[in-house]
Amino acid sequence: MPRTRATRSKYAVFSKLSTRWSDNDAYGHMNNVVYYELVDTVVNVWLRDAVGMKVPGGDVIGLVVETGCVYHASLGWPEPVDVGLIVERIGNTSITYAVGIFGADSDEAAGEARFTHVYVDAETRRPVAIPDALRTAAEKILAEAK
Repeated sequence: MPRTRATRSKYAVFSKLSTRWSDNDAYGHMNNVVYYELVDTVVNVWLRDAVGMKVPGGDVIGLVVETGCVYHASLGWPEPVDVGLIVERIGNTSITYAVGIFGADSDEAAGEARFTHVYVDAETRRPVAIPDALRTAAEKILAEAK
């Protein structure tokens, strides 16, 4: 049974990322682990650029506690990709992001990922309340996704 694929309209924030020769695996398409690298990159770029968090080196950092990805279509070098981001859920100490990975000319996602960060004190690694600037930015792209 065919799965429904998200379209670009689902996502609020996009980054254009390059693929590399080494991203392709022995089967000629982008290796699954590269999808996760793209997901990690788009979340951290958003944290740095939209939220103003110091990534890396801030007092509060996000630790990945859960991920998952559904693969719909092959991607690979030399095709650039567009990676879309929304927030699915905001808790007291965690945020779950949804990420769509798109071929440059495709409106349908080649991959759809979920990615949960728990925010912790960088030194103690104990959970902390989501910083105000992060909560405000996350609420904005949560609202845009509805």
